[in-house]
Amino acid sequence: MTDAETLPETGKKSRNILIAAGGTLLVALVAGFLIYSSICPCERTPGGFLFGERASEPVNDWSFANDVPLCQLQIWAGIRPHAINLNCMSTPEGELYLSCSVCTSKYWAAKVGEDETGVMRLNGVVYPVVVNRETDSAAMDRAWAARITKLQIHGGGPSNPKPPSDAERPDHWWTFRIVSSS
Repeated sequence: MTDAETLPETGKKSRNILIAAGGTLLVALVAGFLIYSSICPCERTPGGFLFGERASEPVNDWSFANDVPLCQLQIWAGIRPHAINLNCMSTPEGELYLSCSVCTSKYWAAKVGEDETGVMRLNGVVYPVVVNRETDSAAMDRAWAARITKLQIHGGGPSNPKPPSDAERPDHWWTFRIVSSS
C-alpha cells in the first residue's frame, strides 16, 4: 500500500476514536449530573433534578409544609433543571408560598415566568406544581404572616434568623404562589 492509500484508513480510525471519546465524555457528564442531582440542592448550592416518591394526587391544603424547615423547588433554567432550597410557608387557609429576600439578585427568580411548571420536594415526596410570583399586596401580607409564624419554630440559623413577631414586610421581599398540578 502506498501512503495515499493508508491516509483515508488513518483518518477513519482517528474519527472513530474521537467519536468514542466524545460519547464516553457525554455519558460521564450525564452520570455525574445525575449523581450531583441526588445530593443537592445542599445549603445554598443549587442542584439539578429533584428525585423522590411522586405524590399520587394534587394537593389542596399545603399546611404540612409548615412542618419542614425548608422546601426544595426545581424549575427549568433554559435546557437544564435548577433546584434550590427555599423557605416555604402555608397560610392558615392552606395556600403555599415561597419566600425570597432581595429577589432581584437571585438567579432562579429571574427564570420563573408566568405559570412556570416546576416540582416541589417536601420530606422526600415530589409534587408537580405551577409557580407564579405574587404581587397582590393582601396575598403578600398573608404569606409574610405565615413566614413569620413558621420561622418562630424553624428559624434561628445565621442564614434563616427568627424575625420579630411584629416584623414588617420589606419592599425587597418577594413571594411566589405554589399551586399543585396533576
